[in-house]
Amino acid sequence: MATVRPILQIADAFRVEPVVHHDERGLFVETYREEWFPDAAPMVQANRGDRTAGTVVGLHFHLHQADYWYVPNGTVRVVLFDIREGSPTEGRSWTSDLGVQPDGSHCHDGVYIPRGVGHGFAALTDATLSYLVDGYYNPDDELGVAWNDPEIGVDWGVIDPVLSGRDQANPKRIDLPTSLRPRYPLIGG
Repeated sequence: MATVRPILQIADAFRVEPVVHHDERGLFVETYREEWFPDAAPMVQANRGDRTAGTVVGLHFHLHQADYWYVPNGTVRVVLFDIREGSPTEGRSWTSDLGVQPDGSHCHDGVYIPRGVGHGFAALTDATLSYLVDGYYNPDDELGVAWNDPEIGVDWGVIDPVLSGRDQANPKRIDLPTSLRPRYPLIGG
């Protein structure tokens, strides 16, 4: 059975350490179970992103959607930043490298990201991110803050990142319009 642990730096975020089964054929791992998050809304959509080494995606956040991330291939540095006003962990960040580790092993951990938490990743190698969401795609809920906001001060692990136009245009946290600032707790869809 997987071990589900709270990410202490980010209220309501969790890291899942699944059981990995190995035999002569290879490996098997359950990457997600709804029962791991009994108080969360069910996941309704699965997505996959393949990124080239040096790509930075984020920092994104959603007012109406939680995410669950898993890295089946390559290595990504996952970044969470609690942007939610009134959260007990407001202003804190958390990073972890998931997927292939420097010693060649694979970190199969998954990350549950609650609504309103800034999230992004840097592809430290060519990588695949597989993720589930508890809300269908809604372009009005695709929000973000600047990946390089000095207030956030995250080490992405890349020197000259490749960024989308959207991510290059995201405002600093302090410049977010009041109507788009997530407030803790965010519940419902």
